[in-house]
Amino acid sequence: MTEKNQIQKTEPQAESPLAAAAMLLQKADGKIDVGQLEALLKVQMQYEANEAKKAYVVAMAAFKADPPEILKDKTVSYKDVRYSHAGLHNVTTQINKALSEHGLTASWVTSQTNGAVMVTCKITHIQGHSEETSLAAPPDATGSKNAIQAIGSTVTYLQRYTLLALTGLAAYDQDDDGKGADPPPGVPKPNEQEQEIIDSICVRLPVVEGKLINSRKVAAIIYAQNRAYPSKESSIDPAVEWFMKKDRPEMYMPDNRSQFEKDNNMPGDADSVPDEATKEAEQTAKEKFGKETEQAECRYICNSCDREFDLLNKTGLCPSCFSNDTTDRRA
Repeated sequence: MTEKNQIQKTEPQAESPLAAAAMLLQKADGKIDVGQLEALLKVQMQYEANEAKKAYVVAMAAFKADPPEILKDKTVSYKDVRYSHAGLHNVTTQINKALSEHGLTASWVTSQTNGAVMVTCKITHIQGHSEETSLAAPPDATGSKNAIQAIGSTVTYLQRYTLLALTGLAAYDQDDDGKGADPPPGVPKPNEQEQEIIDSICVRLPVVEGKLINSRKVAAIIYAQNRAYPSKESSIDPAVEWFMKKDRPEMYMPDNRSQFEKDNNMPGDADSVPDEATKEAEQTAKEKFGKETEQAECRYICNSCDREFDLLNKTGLCPSCFSNDTTDRRA
């Protein structure tokens, strides 16, 4: 066999139903009417759709056989809550890169219905078959976000989790980073007063070295036990006593703060200034202004829990332990 023949040799290709049927009809009478052609086109479309679906399944199976490694790269701290999650850029970069190796790509469509934000993630194969999943949630109005930022926060959250859900992947130690996300169906969110009580319970729980209290987990444990959140100050002591008698390691999470953040009782977050950078900034300020910079002193200090704060709660008590034994430094 010559080199030319070797190059021209190809594997036999499966013949489509349309081509095969057309040849048979043409052999029969040499003509094809419109009705016959429409029927053949319908068969061809069904055949191609089935082949595309099979190709999608094969590609997705290959993708899952060697899934990308997605690690948490974002850390968020808010009050007594600290959690980590995989950022959208990290998730999409890692997953889309792996999907493209198998002829797959992901895209999103966003819409709003009755005030809720809905995000639909679609994964499409190069042969045309696609599958999708949707999630909806209200705009994340936590913190000081404006209306646009609230929608953007929810869109980002839903884009990340629809992609993870559709690919069947999860970030290592993946946690729900939706601070304002809905609880599981049938479980309401704690209102402002209930959250204050929960925060006060968390403050009084035993400290574990290298760990922080996860107030969301504490709230979930309380609700699962009582089918309700605590709403009165009289609930604090019994709740603390109950937790002291129970071994509930899930209410703790790793304390990943830097030493500087720990020394200064800072909650820490993904954008925290590194220790060395802070020291350098302090030194620069000292050289420029002749003294070290100092943080403004809080107005109030609680004589019961030693917490400092600028505002009392709505009833004029310490927002942490609800004690009325406070000192106003401006008095």
